[in-house]
Amino acid sequence: MDLLSFYGLFLAKIITIIITLVIVSMILPNLTKRSNARAGKLILTRLDKYYLEIQNKINLEKLTPLEQKLWKKEYKKNEKKKQKESKQKNKIGHAASKKRPTLYILDFIGSMDAKEVSSLRQEISAIISVIETGDEVLLRLESPGGVVHGYGLAASQLQRLRQKDIPLTVSVDKIATSGGYMMACVANHIVAAPFALIGSIGVVAQIPNFHRLLKRKNIDMELHTAGEYKRTLTLFGENSEEGREKFRDTLNQTHALFKQFVHQMRPQINIDMVSTGEHWYGSQALNKGLIDSVSTSDDFIIDKMSQYSIINLCYTQHRGILERFSYNIYSNITQIIEKTLRG
Repeated sequence: MDLLSFYGLFLAKIITIIITLVIVSMILPNLTKRSNARAGKLILTRLDKYYLEIQNKINLEKLTPLEQKLWKKEYKKNEKKKQKESKQKNKIGHAASKKRPTLYILDFIGSMDAKEVSSLRQEISAIISVIETGDEVLLRLESPGGVVHGYGLAASQLQRLRQKDIPLTVSVDKIATSGGYMMACVANHIVAAPFALIGSIGVVAQIPNFHRLLKRKNIDMELHTAGEYKRTLTLFGENSEEGREKFRDTLNQTHALFKQFVHQMRPQINIDMVSTGEHWYGSQALNKGLIDSVSTSDDFIIDKMSQYSIINLCYTQHRGILERFSYNIYSNITQIIEKTLRG
């Protein structure tokens, strides 16, 4: 009797597992199709209206209940008057001449591989397609840098604005070093907070080597390449002095290209003085010509409110369940690696 009970329980578990696998195999393809069918989404936010609402809310709190009632009544009256005047101007064709220019605001918080460049590409393409005379772009940038090809592409995306003669300001509140500064230097004007980290115009690369450990364990590692410098340094093989020299030569060439790019974008700076790999705080970077003014992005935006309509653009990528899960794991691993390298 015990044997039959055990067998029945085992069979029930097997059937449950099979049913679960069948259901999952049916659901996942549909989720993947739905995810692929949906394109990314461009989110627009009117920041000037947002700041104005905050300002009105604070001013209201300072008033007595009776004063608040009178203020709201007067505010509604003025709004109706503005709408009426706007309609009249539209009828006689004067609206276009009175239209304020737009300040488009983008945000770039860069990771090590600069994966955020895919959203930046979409945002810049959207701006270029609707840009009008007098419009400007502000990029709020935060990045310690990362891989050369990733940040090189991000800088190239910003160059699209420069090539179209669209005024670009980059604001750095926390950090824009290495690849982050490669992006920032493309701007017509760079603003940085007093204690923001700026610079680090240099190149770094490091890899561990486990050859001696494998040798002690009597483990052989074979690597076959076609081409003398197809692989210079390896994780598990024995590195040669020639390989190390070639690796250093590649770093020096990359550094030279980095210096050339920065000097091309900002010819007024002494490139040899600032390309030592050091970073400086905002007030120090101003003295070295790495930035143009010391301020925060908030002050920059508030100063522009009286002259510009301010729109924040954010392109978000739609991800399926599996993609979101793998993305979260990848992001956590990347953050751990970045903290380790910085520490």
